[in-house]
Amino acid sequence: MKRLWLRIFLTGLVLWLATVVVTGWTGNSNLVPTVVLFGSFLVPVTFVVWAYGRGRSPAVTVELLFQAFVIGGVLGVLGASLLESWLIRPSLLMYVLVGLIEEGVKLAALVFVTRRVARRSIKDGVVLGATVGFGFAAFESAGYAFNALFTSEGLSLSQLVETEVLRGILTPVGHGLWTAIAGGVLFAARGRLSAPVVLTYLGVSLLHALWDSMSAIAIAITLVLTGRPWQFELLRIGRVPHVSAWQVHVYTLLNWVGLIVISLVALGWLWGVVSAGRREREILSQ
Repeated sequence: MKRLWLRIFLTGLVLWLATVVVTGWTGNSNLVPTVVLFGSFLVPVTFVVWAYGRGRSPAVTVELLFQAFVIGGVLGVLGASLLESWLIRPSLLMYVLVGLIEEGVKLAALVFVTRRVARRSIKDGVVLGATVGFGFAAFESAGYAFNALFTSEGLSLSQLVETEVLRGILTPVGHGLWTAIAGGVLFAARGRLSAPVVLTYLGVSLLHALWDSMSAIAIAITLVLTGRPWQFELLRIGRVPHVSAWQVHVYTLLNWVGLIVISLVALGWLWGVVSAGRREREILSQ
């Protein structure tokens, strides 16, 4: 079992690369689902296996992890899809609503999957929360990858691969991380929707909203810092102005810096939750 997660990742990566090469070489569209599934599930499954080996209690069984990943992930995606189709409209609050909806359905899915868990430790809540989050991320990424395949010029394997690579890189600091934080606090409250749980839900929803809106925020900051009067005039009349290469570089830097800051805040928050779990175990062992 030692470093099983690493063997799973390397084996899956090799198989995914081989499938991409063979698909591109032969043009066999029957292999596209394999590319989508391997690319979308590789990183989430790897992190779930890694989390499973990080000192969870016997209450976190393989069966429970499977349920959290598949049932929790699918319920989360379905719930988010329904609520967003009913409630989301283009507005300044759109990303805030997306964050509230998606973090809410993942938390609800976690509550449902773990409803029969008798012993609740913070560490187990973090592991199970991360598993639900990674399940959500895997199914969501599969949808994004599938949509990226279709372009105005026909099927594009390169865009599918680019989408999977980018989402795979960002997955560890996205859905799994946010739901891990919420899961740890939920289990600290013994599964009750206490004030800390509600505040944590609102906090991770805010991180989610900032993450999704970072591109728009970076554009706005770039225009404030480097915008020309004629660009603002075009924006005022509803036209999209041309941008300089320098502005593109500033936007890219701001976008990535923003994502890194959001990730560091979430990782620091998770570290605090895990540290509280360690103190809890030390107290119980005395």
